[in-house]
Amino acid sequence: MTGDIPSIAAQLIVIAAAYLIGSIPTGLLLGKAYGIDVRKEGSGNIGATNLYRTVGRKVGIITLLGDCLKGLLPVLIVKLSTFPPELAAWVGLAAFCGHVFSLFLKFKGGKGVATALGVFLALAPLAVAIAIALFAVLMFIWRYVSLGSISAAAAMPLAVYLLGGSRTITMVTFIIALIVIARHHENIRRLLSGTESRFKA
Repeated sequence: MTGDIPSIAAQLIVIAAAYLIGSIPTGLLLGKAYGIDVRKEGSGNIGATNLYRTVGRKVGIITLLGDCLKGLLPVLIVKLSTFPPELAAWVGLAAFCGHVFSLFLKFKGGKGVATALGVFLALAPLAVAIAIALFAVLMFIWRYVSLGSISAAAAMPLAVYLLGGSRTITMVTFIIALIVIARHHENIRRLLSGTESRFKA
């Protein structure tokens, strides 16, 4: 019993660390470096799409990569360690929740798409390929980032399950997908009303 305590404590510390890494507001920090508070510009979101539109293509891409790495690196580190394999999924969820409910932004944050992408690239890369293909098709046809993101998120749990993902990974994927879709509630309303902005390269 005593021997298990350090292991459990270590796992909790790793989960907390992943949450803190996810909480780093990449887009907000990059925007401020250019003298812009992205929370007061465009859609008000701190994610890559709003940075792309309000600050510029280069900053938008850097934000995308930064947010993605917040999800990817913690999961990869755990997978390469001696921790139980299933811990990687919970670490991924913690990093994702850090981005969406950032400790540094009074538990507010982005919509989580890029960070979720990073998490899923480490946990279920084949399922990600399916989701990205769906995203690309929808973007090509309708040019709505939100529609592509929502659809890709919805497809992920099913793809993970069909590809033989573990129960834990499937459950974590489902939770992340639900949060991503919920965070897009305003986009869903605009899509239904026909007022959503299309992406311009």
